[in-house]
Amino acid sequence: MANFSMVTGFLLMGFSDIWELQVLYAMLFLVIYLVALMGNLLIFTLISLDEHLQSPMYFFLKNLSFIDLCFISTTLPKSITNSLSHSRSISFTGCVLQFFFVIFFAVSELFLLTMMSYDRYVAICQPLHYEVIMIRDTCMKMAIVSWLGGGFFGVLYSSTTFTLPFCRSKEIHQFFCDLPSLLRLSCSDIHIGIDVSLAIGIALGFLCFISIAVSYGPIFSTVLKIPTIDGRSKAFSTCFPHLIVLMIYIATSGTAYLKPPQESESVLDLLISIFYTMVPPILNPIIYSLRNKDIKISLRKLIVQKYLS
Repeated sequence: MANFSMVTGFLLMGFSDIWELQVLYAMLFLVIYLVALMGNLLIFTLISLDEHLQSPMYFFLKNLSFIDLCFISTTLPKSITNSLSHSRSISFTGCVLQFFFVIFFAVSELFLLTMMSYDRYVAICQPLHYEVIMIRDTCMKMAIVSWLGGGFFGVLYSSTTFTLPFCRSKEIHQFFCDLPSLLRLSCSDIHIGIDVSLAIGIALGFLCFISIAVSYGPIFSTVLKIPTIDGRSKAFSTCFPHLIVLMIYIATSGTAYLKPPQESESVLDLLISIFYTMVPPILNPIIYSLRNKDIKISLRKLIVQKYLS
């Protein structure tokens, strides 16, 4: 049996054998990356500079933007570079690091979105106690728990995955190092460590889903009782974008990691991976900036200040 230490690198999937199509895919990914990068960086900068955007909601949104910025930077730059350089290689260490950071940021985002649902619950269902419950110290602790949770699962999944022996092939049928593709390369059919890790992940993911459902039940009930249409519209405008991102993120990432293993990856597997790694980082800045009055006002103020200076 081959030992995992003998593996020096892997080959990531190429989208086409035709050079022109490779360049086209690289340009498409580059546009997606730049849009996500600029959008999340803009929100992070606006919230950091504007003293009027210091409420708990914007604190969590700032963390979310930073996670999304890092999340998409973990996968796309390597894929773009490989497409333009006629190379598909990634070193063993590079694959370990990429895998770790994908899990780290993915889990951190899930936990943070769960914390944000609780923030919306307190703001809408207990508005008189909001400033008492969601104090800065509490928000900091919630954010730290999200980051530590991501780090814990990153270490757990990386340690259990890369101690497996890889001997079937070096080619990963994905544009980044992810768990289902790596398991197909293992020459061991027994993955006790992975199975235990997945069980822990599923359990916590289910708890996050239950927490979100418990939060949004009272939220919608309370919003529907608001007598004015403007009041209901304002409340829904802060909840629906968050809920949309959550549903896309949970549905696609859950499908990617929980579906039964197959011998080879399909186009659907690739599309699912693209959705949970690219869509949330692009969607978050759009829905939180274009639909948010305070963000738009802050952006206008920043533009005016730069113009006047």
